[in-house]
Amino acid sequence: MIAIQQMKIEMQMETKGEIESDESDMYDKNKVLSDILDSKEVLRKKAAKQLGVKMTDVSDITILKHSIDARKKPQIFQVYTLGVSLKDKRLEQRTVARCKNGNVALYTPRTYQFPASGDRQLAHRPVIIGMGPAGLFCGYMLARHGYRPILLERGYDIDTRTRDVEAYWNGGSLKPESNVQFGEGGAGTFSDGKLNTLVKDKDGRNSEVLQTFVTFGAPEHILYENKPHIGTDVLRRVVVNMRRAILEYGGEVRFGARVTGLVTKEGALKGVRVNDSELLPATQAVLAIGHSARDTFTYLDQFGIPMEAKAFAVGMRVEHPQRMINECMYGKAYGNMLPAAPYKLTAQTSTGRGVYSFCMCPGGYVVDASSEPGRIAVNGMSYSDRGSGRANSAIIVQVTPADYGADGPLAGIAFQRQLEEKAFLIGNGCVPVQYYGDYKRSQCSGESSDLDSPQPGVKGAYRFANLRGLLPDACERAFIEGMEQFDGVIKGFAGEKALLSGIESRTSSPVRICRDDTLQCPIVRGLYPCGEGAGYAGGITSAAMDGIRAAEQIAMQFRAG
Repeated sequence: MIAIQQMKIEMQMETKGEIESDESDMYDKNKVLSDILDSKEVLRKKAAKQLGVKMTDVSDITILKHSIDARKKPQIFQVYTLGVSLKDKRLEQRTVARCKNGNVALYTPRTYQFPASGDRQLAHRPVIIGMGPAGLFCGYMLARHGYRPILLERGYDIDTRTRDVEAYWNGGSLKPESNVQFGEGGAGTFSDGKLNTLVKDKDGRNSEVLQTFVTFGAPEHILYENKPHIGTDVLRRVVVNMRRAILEYGGEVRFGARVTGLVTKEGALKGVRVNDSELLPATQAVLAIGHSARDTFTYLDQFGIPMEAKAFAVGMRVEHPQRMINECMYGKAYGNMLPAAPYKLTAQTSTGRGVYSFCMCPGGYVVDASSEPGRIAVNGMSYSDRGSGRANSAIIVQVTPADYGADGPLAGIAFQRQLEEKAFLIGNGCVPVQYYGDYKRSQCSGESSDLDSPQPGVKGAYRFANLRGLLPDACERAFIEGMEQFDGVIKGFAGEKALLSGIESRTSSPVRICRDDTLQCPIVRGLYPCGEGAGYAGGITSAAMDGIRAAEQIAMQFRAG
């Protein structure tokens, strides 16, 4: 196969000046990209011309990468990396040798290989604690290769969990074991479903994760889109299908199963306690708890498991009209004709603190992501169509153990809880929201019938309030300075009617559970801290990849069966 990199195709659309349409029309045109340029015939012609071969010489093409380049707007380009197979393999070699373009080379697809099994006999089936991306992919890989793992999830299955979450958003009570943080699929289930990662992938784990998603119901374009996402609705289906596959391979899944203790002997794992009542024998267990499993962190600390406080970030969700973001990213001519645009913003403030956008949700919603009574935390979520007409992102400020007075590994959790308790009080039990102009003036925003005053796109009860004082002073100053800098990049970003919601406190785990080169806890052999909660990942894909690594470590030591 020949790879052609950075093949640009300029988009040609009849715009007739600025197109007038309301935001509800914008997302009916989401298929514009695929309808115009994902045509294999168009790409085949372009590839043959660039390689200097006949169309009849091209047996197949594969899209390896795709993105939109709007840096020279109003010119918009589709940028492709293509894999091109010619009918004659010798012609492929001659063609590459003839092409002077450095973007043309022979290409061999990277194939992931699960390691060969070890020789030792497992005394008990491996146990996976948590069914977020790390635990789910670890369990799936072990089940697929004959290890029949037992997956323990403190929350509940997708259907039960979805009912509980939506009931809470509609005014019902919060269920501490069934919410946006806990349950099948983990916290990422109620998110935008982003699948991009910065983790290097020399062993092909990233490709394996994406291909697994496609196998279980995700659209094929996630294999090549530059910033793939599937949305919360598709992600829920994928998670259920993966669970069914684990069961078909001989694995076991138990919901409502909270791990409340470990049993060890001479520095080795012997079992886990479930719900304070059952002892489950285990010599190999993957600790794939999420970043909100605060009671589990407390137990581990008391047990003496080595952990350390780590840096993370806190801030607010910030909402804008999606059309405003689209027009900035694509230009007005294309602002209502392309899919909901993402953005990524960073600033270094005079306070010395970095401020940046995080978990940006095009066409999404702000969601009440609380998991503890008396505390409020928010996150962002999108469906696969990204069709809400609203864009939101966490604008967050870096905090380190020095900022929150780290006294032990759980100091970051205490800091998060303090912020969430303040948010609960400010919002009188609801998500507190405020217009940015009022935030700068430190005055409470009120509901408005003014059509120019957007209403919050919040899943869950919200209340207009004054968010000033929610963040620590140093973070608050950095947040405002960062917002003003971002306004120079996206006009209107720091506008009077930009909407703030607080508090975004669960950006990443405030704790790292120590592990060695074999991914095992240094004082408990057979215990594998894993994923985002343990401090080794930062999103769905990186957590899934870390789960695969844990499965590999178990497989390399023990034989299946």
